[in-house]
Amino acid sequence: MNKLTITQENGIATVEINNPPVNVLTIDLINEINAFLLSLQDDRETKAVVFKSMHESFFLAHLDLNVINGTQGGQAASIEFNHMIANIKKMKQLSVAVVDGVARGGGNEFVMACDLAYGTENAAFAQPEIHVNIPTGGQGAVQFARRMGKGKALQALLMGNDFTAQQAEQHNIITQFVPKAELEAFLQTTLAVISSLEVRDIVMYKEIIAASIQDEEAGAELELRYFLERAKEQKTAAIIAAFLKHGGQTEREAKDIQGIFVDTATELSQ
Repeated sequence: MNKLTITQENGIATVEINNPPVNVLTIDLINEINAFLLSLQDDRETKAVVFKSMHESFFLAHLDLNVINGTQGGQAASIEFNHMIANIKKMKQLSVAVVDGVARGGGNEFVMACDLAYGTENAAFAQPEIHVNIPTGGQGAVQFARRMGKGKALQALLMGNDFTAQQAEQHNIITQFVPKAELEAFLQTTLAVISSLEVRDIVMYKEIIAASIQDEEAGAELELRYFLERAKEQKTAAIIAAFLKHGGQTEREAKDIQGIFVDTATELSQ
């Protein structure tokens, strides 16, 4: 890996992207990201992958303009970019984009492919492809339509203007705006919860949500199937017994349910 720096800690992989001069999605970077994503397919230790940028101003600029052409190589690179977007969406692990700079075009599509995305006051998000005579190529229009609805998506795609992180949150482009000064503490708290889960927990809710978006009834059926299967597990019985022991279904729940969860986890870890 020449363009990615990957570190692992407590089930969380942090991927720092560095592709000078401005973190353009070149074919070399795309290939490295795809290789990393494929390496996670059978990984049950990694619970979440956090994508960050090492560039001061850019998260990911966009797809390399030099590959947007009719040549065989250019077409192949564009298809690999599309595969990368699909690979992010297919991850078993939770994917998290932490955006403290510009993410336009393919960069914004990368962000929207992730399960969670957080942006600071330094972030900008846009799909400006129309101004270089092409549509979005990594599901940008698809995601804008699904997240914003017809009118807002059409306006955003035809104008190609930047959204701030606050605006991007309002339009469901990102999960949440987080001020940069609060970002590390926010991530630490959020990822601590994720790291305590199993990969199968993440997969379960990803599958239920995806099914529910497509078909509410199918989502409900899948949810019930998971519920009934998990209810039979010894792990579930042990957790419920400890939860009740430490004040579950008593007055303590009203004011201190998180404390009950902590006490439950502490007992089960001994």
